[in-house]
Amino acid sequence: MGKNSIPKIVVTPPGPKSVKLMKLAEKCVPKAVYTVTPIFVAESEGAMVKDVDGNEYVDFATGISCLNVGHRNPEVMKAIREQVELYHHLCFHVTPYEPYVRLAEKLATIASGNFEKKVVLVNSGAEAVENAVKIARKYTGKPTIVAFEYAFHGRTRLAMSLTGSVHPYKYGFGPLDPAIHRTPYAYCYRCSFGLERPTCNMKCVEYIRDTFAIHLSPDEVAAIIVEPIQGEGGFIIPPKEFLQGLRKICDENGVLLIADEVQSGIGRTGKMFAVEHYNVVPDMITLAKSLGGGLPLAAAIGRGDIMDSVHIGGLGGTFGGNPVCCVSGLKTVELAQQLLGNTEKLGKLLMSRLQEMYKKYEIIGDVRGIGLMAAVELVKDRKTKEPAKKERNQILTKCHKNGLVIIGAGAHKNVIRFLPPVNISENLLNKGLSIFENATKIISAR
Repeated sequence: MGKNSIPKIVVTPPGPKSVKLMKLAEKCVPKAVYTVTPIFVAESEGAMVKDVDGNEYVDFATGISCLNVGHRNPEVMKAIREQVELYHHLCFHVTPYEPYVRLAEKLATIASGNFEKKVVLVNSGAEAVENAVKIARKYTGKPTIVAFEYAFHGRTRLAMSLTGSVHPYKYGFGPLDPAIHRTPYAYCYRCSFGLERPTCNMKCVEYIRDTFAIHLSPDEVAAIIVEPIQGEGGFIIPPKEFLQGLRKICDENGVLLIADEVQSGIGRTGKMFAVEHYNVVPDMITLAKSLGGGLPLAAAIGRGDIMDSVHIGGLGGTFGGNPVCCVSGLKTVELAQQLLGNTEKLGKLLMSRLQEMYKKYEIIGDVRGIGLMAAVELVKDRKTKEPAKKERNQILTKCHKNGLVIIGAGAHKNVIRFLPPVNISENLLNKGLSIFENATKIISAR
């Protein structure tokens, strides 16, 4: 793939080879396994992907933030190759190995908090969340977990119980975990209480206090689990007072605070963990996606006394912390740390261009982001904020056809999110943004 030629569309997507493969997928793969783009990938490198028909795209999705340091990062690939030559799987419960403990040590060191921390490695974000909740319940001896509207925590039974949206994640899959209490998130653009900042006085925080006083005894609550920046919910960025308020409520009531950093962690926001922007130290952190550098790896990090409250044999799994995944993860974490300044710099460029588009196109109702985790929310009318669902999908389709891989988000199906690699070049970032702006201009004019 030639960097200067990206994007390059040689045949209108989907090309004949992608169409043929899609027909095979329709025959062999359940229709529930949805795909956003109609293309099949043949190669990838850095911030670029090439499909089986020879089309080349700028990638603003990175496997839903699984490739923060880019596709096939040379240093990550070198670490993987070296490890595979030694051994590629040994269950840690049977014969332990160094990569597991080295990665655990690294994550415990970089996670916020002036206290001893321990780490359990698993395979996916949902598994990390399941383990964090399991540990919280064991440590506190309490059953209930407080989760938020618009949240996404995964697709396994407990994780989807914590997830806010019914469609498509929970519909028809009951019964769900009964010990989940849902409460409004600080979605200031669409406040659940119809208020505005700063006169709202953080009603969403006070609502939890009222709930604990009237409806739900904190003596029954093990933890509050929160995404510092909501991902699938629409890249919702709360005020600092929200996370700080949650921390205070937890401290006052003997409740643990779990930060779900599956999508926002590993340098995506210009800090290793998004919660660092809020000067809040959680009791536990869940990680996945980019942690593995493209391989399946996840972690639950927590205070040592909390993690050690579980009996011997109560945590783990056959493939959790696979050695190849661990060396990939360790190198990815090191690279992400080195790239924090670049992420912050490119994040400013990204937000500046999106703000310029906001001024030009009425269809953009809101622009929000930190670092290279950003989004636009599309509306039919800025006053009514009616979601522009159809237009969102049209913009995505046009972007795909013109060489930009980009995806949506949001419970109202009207958000477009931007997740380029944190080491993308300014040139490719601007090219991708120009494709998006052109699509927005055309669709908004209809």
